[in-house]
Amino acid sequence: QVQLVESGGALVQPGGSLRLSCAASGGTFSRYTVGWFRQVPGKEREFVGAHRGLGGNTYHYSDSVKGRFTISRDNAKNTAYLQMNRLNPEDTALYYCALGQPILSVLRRETGYRYWGQGTQVTVSS
Repeated sequence: QVQLVESGGALVQPGGSLRLSCAASGGTFSRYTVGWFRQVPGKEREFVGAHRGLGGNTYHYSDSVKGRFTISRDNAKNTAYLQMNRLNPEDTALYYCALGQPILSVLRRETGYRYWGQGTQVTVSS
């Protein structure tokens, strides 16, 4: 059973940066696509980005974060990262990492991922 633990969430001022971490245990991390999602109260969970290692080593980002957020991973450490730059208040959310083996058509959907972390809170405010 794969377990995921996110960390790195914090209160940050607009324009600032944060790096979230997602540590995995209990599985072969390198075999999975890593997805990042976020959710604010009262709204559905939103796709942020994903890295698909197997099948092409491709990166996928939502339009709202493209150019500001970057996903990376260290398979030797079973850890994925979400580097977030130029944060704005609209980025405030609970951020989740997820692992799965989604086909492309569901890579941006929650249903494409089997394992989820508990989330880490990011608040962007002055």
